[in-house]
Amino acid sequence: METQRVHSSYRKRFGTQSSPSGTLITRSLGRLSLHSTPRHTALSSPSVSRLSLGTDRLDFSTDSLLKAQYRETRTNEKVEMMGLNDRFASYIEKVRFLEQQNKVLVAELNQLRGKEPSRLGDIYQEELRELRRQVDGLNNAKARLEIDRDNLAADVGTLKQRLQDETALRQEAENSMNAFRQDVDEAALNRVQLERKIEALQDEINFLKKVHEEEMRELQEQLSAQQVHVDLDVSKPDLTAALREIRVQYEAVATSNMQETEEWYRSKFADLTDAANRNAEALRQAKQEANDYRRQIQVLTCDLESQRGSNESLERQLREMEERYTMDTAAYQDSVARLEDEIHALKEEMARHLQEYQDLLNVKLALDIEITTYRKLLEGEESRITVPVQSFANMQFREASIDTKPPSENLTKRSIIVRTVETRDGEVSISSFLSFFLSFFLSFFLSFFLSFFLSFFFSPYHHYLLFLFLNHFLHFFPVLFSFFQSSFLSFFLNSVSSDVSTCNIQCNYEVLPAEGRARM
Repeated sequence: METQRVHSSYRKRFGTQSSPSGTLITRSLGRLSLHSTPRHTALSSPSVSRLSLGTDRLDFSTDSLLKAQYRETRTNEKVEMMGLNDRFASYIEKVRFLEQQNKVLVAELNQLRGKEPSRLGDIYQEELRELRRQVDGLNNAKARLEIDRDNLAADVGTLKQRLQDETALRQEAENSMNAFRQDVDEAALNRVQLERKIEALQDEINFLKKVHEEEMRELQEQLSAQQVHVDLDVSKPDLTAALREIRVQYEAVATSNMQETEEWYRSKFADLTDAANRNAEALRQAKQEANDYRRQIQVLTCDLESQRGSNESLERQLREMEERYTMDTAAYQDSVARLEDEIHALKEEMARHLQEYQDLLNVKLALDIEITTYRKLLEGEESRITVPVQSFANMQFREASIDTKPPSENLTKRSIIVRTVETRDGEVSISSFLSFFLSFFLSFFLSFFLSFFLSFFFSPYHHYLLFLFLNHFLHFFPVLFSFFQSSFLSFFLNSVSSDVSTCNIQCNYEVLPAEGRARM
């Protein structure tokens, strides 16, 4: 009746759950069996002391005391069971809350994993490739312009060489012209000197003519005076003819000298004029060529200046492009570094979530172990509750036949009943203790192995995959643990209780159904 009340209070709080034994609450706790043996011995000791009196009939005055003790024990057990149910309910609520948190974290992790990777890196890479193509094009254009510049520099060098040659020719022409000018000056001086000589000769001729005329006049006067005053008988020589001849000779010599001088002067002047004309033509041609070369030099200088300006503008554009490329590269590197930092932060956050998930799994494992322990405690409580009821029924059944049997047989049977109760209590205690020990050992071994293995050999992503595998594995772990525990406990308890003929050991480990596991 009390068990049904406990079941009804549990159903009101948690609802009904199907299990192989019909009730989940009857197998949720097991540690109380470690402390239940004294109560059973205390409960059975009055009956033993009462049954071992050796009387022919029982004293029913002790029934009220036994019932009061049993009622008090049941009341205490009910209160303790309610407290354990409350604790169990709080643990279940905590497990549900942790599972909800776990689902939220798993959803966030899946969302982070399922999120498409950012296309910023591709965009930056595309822009970098475009900028590299532009830089390559500019480098090619720069190379072509450098080739053109080198060609123009070679042409300018050739033109400079030609200019130097023409300048040398011009200098030679100017030197020749200067030499010819000196010759012209000398010729002019010679002409002036010759003209002066001619004038001097003409003056001399005129003077000589005058002198000759004076002499002739004097001679004629003398001759006339002599003719007048002197009358000679001897014939006089013809002086007029001699003077005439002399004058003719002098005139012929002067004329020939003048003609020779004029011819030499004319020839020399003609030669100098021809040389001056030739030099003037050469000078004109040299000046024209110099003007042409000067115009070509100006054109080439303008082209060179324009090419130099174009080169400077291209170099300036190239520097600007390099600076912009450097700035863009620095910005891209900053963006990449920022993205790497974000990725690192996300990885750290993912690792933190995985660590929290691992902690939650460890808590879940601990809670599963604790729930299993409480299940065993409840099974022990159920076994401990059912044994005194059966003992009390057996005692009432044997009171009817106590008059027809000897006291020794009654005492033997009663001692066997007490021995059976102690054996069953020992079975429950040993089973609960071994269940708790095996659960604790396996949980500790799994936690240590997983912590060591995950810390050294896996990344956070592998942590997550391995935790998923362990989560699925832990749903099937109770079955394997039940088989192992049943086999081990059956062997151990059979070896322990082999000397008790009336002891029937049965170790049942009931697995929660799928609905119960999902709820936990």
